[in-house]
Amino acid sequence: MNKAPDIVIKNKKARFQYEIIEVFTAGLELVGTEIKSIRLGKASLVDAYCHFIPNLNKPDKPELYIRMQIAEYFFGSYNNHEPRRERKLLLTRRELKKISRKVKTTGLTIVPLKLFINKQGFAKIDIAIARGKKTHDKRNTIKEKDLKRDLDRIRKH
Repeated sequence: MNKAPDIVIKNKKARFQYEIIEVFTAGLELVGTEIKSIRLGKASLVDAYCHFIPNLNKPDKPELYIRMQIAEYFFGSYNNHEPRRERKLLLTRRELKKISRKVKTTGLTIVPLKLFINKQGFAKIDIAIARGKKTHDKRNTIKEKDLKRDLDRIRKH
């Protein structure tokens, strides 16, 4: 039995530019050609962002959406999706309230970290509540990474 390759699309700059406070895993509301493109690895989180949109039916319960790039499916014909559209994130009501409360405080934002396919074949995305790093924090991150690399090199020899 052949095992399908694990699809994990990461936002590599997120952990460098932001201090991660809390991580949530959310489902994505997708159309057919979008999931096929994701399974081919044709998605990008480079300029993706999350934001709340008020629910017209229930104004007190806003919904969380992500705007990200998923390339058109090559064999999609006229049924193909729009590459950069807003996709609804599927979270529990408790998680949505917690995220909206924290984002209302100044300096915090919602950052997508990675997109992956779980064991059941559903597309999931890890999002984080994060605070932007200052320049000196980024320098410290680079120093720590270099130190770790040097120590690993020493241990190897």
